[in-house]
Amino acid sequence: MTKFTWEHIHLRSPDPEVTAAWYKDKLGAEVVKSPQADGSFRIDLNLSGQKVFIAKAVPGKAADAPSSPYLGLDRFGLTVPDIDEAVRDLKAKGVTFTMDITQARPGVRIAFLTAPENVSIELIQRG
Repeated sequence: MTKFTWEHIHLRSPDPEVTAAWYKDKLGAEVVKSPQADGSFRIDLNLSGQKVFIAKAVPGKAADAPSSPYLGLDRFGLTVPDIDEAVRDLKAKGVTFTMDITQARPGVRIAFLTAPENVSIELIQRG
């Protein structure tokens, strides 16, 4: 069987610069700008080793942002060593949570936050 590994996550935003700044400020992502042939810059993120591409949403070319629940990508998850500290720090930065810290099952605690363009992110602490 073929082995699959993660390559990237692709987001669409009406303002990639603002979206990238949010991920940098709130989640510590590294913003990577690559010059393009037309003089513009492609904006990507390195989020804990995961590549995240941010494409500009062009009216008429990008689908409207879905509202939850919906089909397709429901959320992505980030592991944290101390969920209490992570939630406290993010709330202090003004991040909106859709679900506060919850014991999902023994040894697993989770919380959900909302990123730009209504992206849902799950924080998870195991053990």
